Amino acid sequence: MRIGELSQRTGASRRLLRYYEEQGLIAAQRCANGYRSYDERFVDRVLQIRGLLDAGLPTRIIKQILPCLDKPRSIYFPDATPEMLATLEGERDRMNERIRCLERNRDAITEYLGAVREYGEQGV
Repeated sequence: MRIGELSQRTGASRRLLRYYEEQGLIAAQRCANGYRSYDERFVDRVLQIRGLLDAGLPTRIIKQILPCLDKPRSIYFPDATPEMLATLEGERDRMNERIRCLERNRDAITEYLGAVREYGEQGV
């Protein structure tokens, strides 16, 4: 698929997709006319990258853990330094805290909606 279709299917701008390519997060084949051509698997890859960026991971860390996201998984350890492992553990812990916060907010909204609906049924 061409970059425009990948952009449309993932919600990532063409500029952002070119940046991901520059960072080594995705790779495009080049057609005879010079246009980029992306494999179907990059739709999920871009969505995963965007999720990891939204969670606060820098692209250098994302690049290192991308093999873990592939199916079948192929994990490489040549540059797994203690510092990188500590960074990943810190990021994981930060994500867990964000998840707990999101769950609390979701539950509060659910409770609010239930109370509003109950009040609406009683008030009518």
